[in-house]
Amino acid sequence: MFHGTITEELTSHEEWSHYNENIREGQKDFVFVKFNGLHLKSVENLQSCISLRVCIFSNNFITDIHPLQSCVKLIKLDLHGNQIKSLPNTKFWNGLKNLKLLYLHDNGFAKLKNICVLSACPTLIALTMFDCPVSLKKGYRHVLVNSIWPLKALDHHVISDEEIIQNWHLPERFKACNHRLFFNFCPALRKEKMKHSEV
Repeated sequence: MFHGTITEELTSHEEWSHYNENIREGQKDFVFVKFNGLHLKSVENLQSCISLRVCIFSNNFITDIHPLQSCVKLIKLDLHGNQIKSLPNTKFWNGLKNLKLLYLHDNGFAKLKNICVLSACPTLIALTMFDCPVSLKKGYRHVLVNSIWPLKALDHHVISDEEIIQNWHLPERFKACNHRLFFNFCPALRKEKMKHSEV
C-alpha cells in the first residue's frame, strides 16, 4: 500500500518509471487522473495539472482539497470515501466554472452551512452527499436543492419540482426521492455494491 503524495506515487510506480524525468513538467497536460484506494493524504501536487478535466481520488485519506483550485477545467471530481470535513470557500467553487459532477459521499461533512458554499459552483448538475453525517440532518435535501440552483440530481435522485416549490403537492410518482426519479450517475458504485452482496 502507498501512503504518500501523488508525485511520489507517479514517480515510484513501475508503469510510470520511464516518465520520471518529465513527470512534473508533463502534469500540466494531464486531462484525467485516477488514484483511488491508494491511501493518499494530499492532492497538493495536482496544482500544476491545469488541463485536468476528470479527477478521481476516491477512497483515500484526503482532508484538504484547496490545491485543486488551479484545476479550473474540471468537469468531474470524485472525492468520495475520504476524510474531508470542510469545503473551500465560495471563491474556490466559483472558479470551477465547468464542474458538473461532484461526488462527495462517504466523507465527514457534518454542517449544512459548510456545504452551502457549493452554491457558488455555476454549472454543478449532480452531487452526492449520502453517507455523510450532514445527510442525516432534517431539511438537508431541501436546503441543498434550494441553495445550488443549477443542481438537477442529488444522491441518486432527480430533483422534483415539489422540492423546489414550497407547499406544492404533486402526485406520488413526482414526489421527492420516488423510485421513478432514481438516476444512477455513479454506475461504478452500483457494481461495487453488487460485488459485496455476492460475497
